Amino acid sequence: MTETARQQLQAIYELFPQLTDKQREQLEALDALYRDWNAKINVISRKDIDNLYSHHVLHSLGIAKVANFRPGTSIMDVGTGGGFPGIPLAILYPECRFLLVDSIGKKIRVASDVIEQLGLTNVKAVHRNVMEEKGKYDFVVSRAVMDTRDLVRLVKKNVSREQHNALPNGLICLKGGDLATELAPFKNTSEIWNLSDFFSDDFFETKQVIYVQL
Repeated sequence: MTETARQQLQAIYELFPQLTDKQREQLEALDALYRDWNAKINVISRKDIDNLYSHHVLHSLGIAKVANFRPGTSIMDVGTGGGFPGIPLAILYPECRFLLVDSIGKKIRVASDVIEQLGLTNVKAVHRNVMEEKGKYDFVVSRAVMDTRDLVRLVKKNVSREQHNALPNGLICLKGGDLATELAPFKNTSEIWNLSDFFSDDFFETKQVIYVQL
């Protein structure tokens, strides 16, 4: 692991001091796993692999700064790619259940292998278009997959009516930029948090977490 990666990982430990030794080991293992896969498949931009922990892992964990999932919560990650935000969240919440969905098979192969290598038993990755997914979940999460209006149309059917958390069931997305237009239809049922309020890295200046109650 490079010194840069080690410093980024240390920053995560400081931001999430409740992490157990096992969770720290799992996070540490991500570096070698994604570097190995990235040499075969371009899962993460080649120039960005050195920022795995800040731009991908910590970014994913930004969701945990606004939603503290209770044990037993079920979460579907749509358009997970190589496993973000689903895998970091599954490490952080071992008592929650995650389904990672992506329509690109080679990316699901990466996510599935990382899950297996980490020994995560609370998460499964499937090669599937979300339109075909019929399961019900407390929350749907995603990272900059598509316009929020389109995503809501696709996943509304998958959000359970049963409530288990302080935050009502719905969609939680990692986004960036001006979101006024795409969030306009949800002005009474949505919230936005700036990740720069939680994380000091310049990367998060324009990054946000959005929530839409469904």
